Amino acid sequence: MNEKFFSLPEEKQKAIINAGYHVFSQNSYKNSPMSEIAEAAGISKSLLFHYFHNKMELYLFLWDKCAETTIEFMTKYECYSQSELFESMERGMQAKMEIIRLYPDMGSFTIKAFYEKDPVISAAIQESYHRYFNFKADKARLNFDPEQFIPGLDIPMMYREMYWASEGYLWEMVQRGDMDFEQMKEDFSKLIDFWKSVYRRKE
Repeated sequence: MNEKFFSLPEEKQKAIINAGYHVFSQNSYKNSPMSEIAEAAGISKSLLFHYFHNKMELYLFLWDKCAETTIEFMTKYECYSQSELFESMERGMQAKMEIIRLYPDMGSFTIKAFYEKDPVISAAIQESYHRYFNFKADKARLNFDPEQFIPGLDIPMMYREMYWASEGYLWEMVQRGDMDFEQMKEDFSKLIDFWKSVYRRKE
């Protein structure tokens, strides 16, 4: 990547990033032309290639941006420093809703990228996914007190189930185009209460 991209004003960087997320989330990697991304970003195709040498470089940059942004906001909301799992999950949802406000198509892009069929792209995405997912999972579980859960619970499996359910809910809302953040907060609070009733050790 050309470092001149990072010398751009933040709003211009965000316009290019959001344009990439939007176009790639609507099509496969192969059928997402750089010219369309450039047009959506309000710049010329040649300028886009000045910032990113080729389409693969842009695609993988956007994928890494997803992971880095998620970790940044999860850290900002102190999700990783909580000893109580459900408090961490609630903070995590607040963080992700803020991310969606900044990058509306990031969630759609993430799902699309995860199931991308291009063999070279797919291999790079899967390697990166497992690296970042393991980091997030390990960091999130680091301070959790196992005594807060029912005896004999498979904690890593429980964490994955809640992670998948949370991501699935966000994906459904993004696909609907129904980003009512107050409703999302209410729905997720109900989901948290359900998990508490199932997994938390009874006093």
